[in-house]
Amino acid sequence: MALDRLREALGEALFGQEEVIEALLAVLLARGHALLEGMPGLGKTLLAESLARASGLAYKRIQFTPDLLPQDLTGSEVYREGRFVFVPGPIFAQVVLADEINRAPPKVQSALLEAMQERAVTAGGVRHPLPEPFFVIATQNPLELEGTYPLPEAQLDRFTAKIPFRPPRREVWLRILTEEPKAPEPVEVDLLKAQEEAKEVRVAKEALEAITHVAFLTQEDQRLRMGLSPRGAKAWLSLARALAYLRGKPFVDWKELKDAAFLALPHRLFLTEEALYAGESAEGVLKEALRKGGIP
Repeated sequence: MALDRLREALGEALFGQEEVIEALLAVLLARGHALLEGMPGLGKTLLAESLARASGLAYKRIQFTPDLLPQDLTGSEVYREGRFVFVPGPIFAQVVLADEINRAPPKVQSALLEAMQERAVTAGGVRHPLPEPFFVIATQNPLELEGTYPLPEAQLDRFTAKIPFRPPRREVWLRILTEEPKAPEPVEVDLLKAQEEAKEVRVAKEALEAITHVAFLTQEDQRLRMGLSPRGAKAWLSLARALAYLRGKPFVDWKELKDAAFLALPHRLFLTEEALYAGESAEGVLKEALRKGGIP
């Protein structure tokens, strides 16, 4: 399977991050966008570059800084030879790395997220579609670092999954220190076809009912300011289908549903101040809701 070769190629470029690689590929197959969060130096940029190189997709990296302007991303109209001409910005690529997205001001974040949602940019009243597949990988430093702008709830909701990028395991460190990562060779893979096939993975009625039950549980939970929205539930379902497809399954099992929940939902569940003070976490609330919703 071409996707297996793609996963292996990424594993040779980034050691010890198999779970992150699987999650990132699942988001791509679900036609979503991914938010990677972790300390600097863990390989987030390397992973995005390797994915583009291995899959043969056009790649652009945008370093988000406080002085960035929306048109620096989307492009703008310039006057040439007696008329205005649209000059595309770096967002017109198939894999776009928005590096340190929380270092840019809200207007720039909004411009990116609007393009993610619409898959197009409008300039001078003309709509310019973005290429397909179109996949945004945003990286975010932990918010306690200086010079960051937290993403608002509505903007966080545009990301299909928030993938935690943790330091490698102890046994991987020796390999990191002694081996050079391999630049991945291009893998012949039809991602548009794979995206369509992932949408066809079967989901049992019981699984759909469980998603609905969990959604209502989060909406009724007094520890949350905001529960799961229909868009969040659809993102969860799409990601579960993509995970099953990656794992070679023709249907979504409880494992895929649970694994997808912890990628698609915690950044959509917002705790009240009282719950935060009491030491609650979105992951803990979600774990409880999954158990009550009948997802083992």
